[in-house]
Amino acid sequence: MTSPTTSTILMVRPANFGFNPETASNNFYQKKDDRDALEINTIAQKEFDNFVALLRKEGIEVIVVEDTKTPLKTDAIFPNNWFTTHQDGKVILYPMFSPNRRLERRKDILEILMQNKFLIDEVIDLSFFEQHEQYLEGTGSLIFDRENQNAYACRSLRTHEVPLKYLGRLLAYKVIDFDAKQLIDGKESPIYHTNVMMHVGSDIAVVCLDSLPNASEKLVLQQELQMTGKKIIPITSKQKFQFAGNMLEVKNGQNEKFTVMSRTAYNSLNKAQIKTIEKYTKIIAPEIPVIEKLGGGSARCMMAEIFLPRA
Repeated sequence: MTSPTTSTILMVRPANFGFNPETASNNFYQKKDDRDALEINTIAQKEFDNFVALLRKEGIEVIVVEDTKTPLKTDAIFPNNWFTTHQDGKVILYPMFSPNRRLERRKDILEILMQNKFLIDEVIDLSFFEQHEQYLEGTGSLIFDRENQNAYACRSLRTHEVPLKYLGRLLAYKVIDFDAKQLIDGKESPIYHTNVMMHVGSDIAVVCLDSLPNASEKLVLQQELQMTGKKIIPITSKQKFQFAGNMLEVKNGQNEKFTVMSRTAYNSLNKAQIKTIEKYTKIIAPEIPVIEKLGGGSARCMMAEIFLPRA
């Protein structure tokens, strides 16, 4: 049976973290900052290092890769968008919406995995979809339930149906896709990444059901989660804006499970929600306010799960 949770995470330490105007066109979680680029990157590196230390303290293996200074990549800290790994030895590279984010795809990172005794049998490059302006941004666009071979996705400018269905056939996963909306300055807009509004762990599903305007799609989503035995923890739209949907379940070498979320997300949850999560997993909650503000992504986005077999 496929394990739904990994004990190995790859993270990229930023060299030029900052605000990316290209992605801000449809990532409304990004906010500008008046501080200079060097100061911003220094703060982001400190937040990153503290995050890594929290994970390692709990016995989770973290492979830290240094970002290259050139070419400049403001979002390299979010590697989950450009690749995923799978237990049969597959690595999948994804088509990215923003041209400057396509620079993040680095073959040497795959070589680093092999140096760490991970076995890569096949690299499947889906970046050809970019030529047709079709995008699918890794586990930003996709929420994998690996145990049940489900892939959840909200359709958006970053998540198109053609590459989504293609990936479903490639992995033999059932695709559950839907529209998800949010109000931005009083105007309804698509949620750009699925991992903003939902998280699926071994036993729980944290999801902003209020963001699904289509009643039948909402019902299908609920039914799929319930049929796979997930305890649904609903979050509000306000909590979603505090990154409460942006979580990831990981485990350590002793098979202890942890739900990782930012301190911002944790602080937005009520006592009942926290109690329910803690019934199934421990919580790790790093403080990453500058990364969240300028990058528009949170804790889950910083972690690329490694599921590859090991030699």
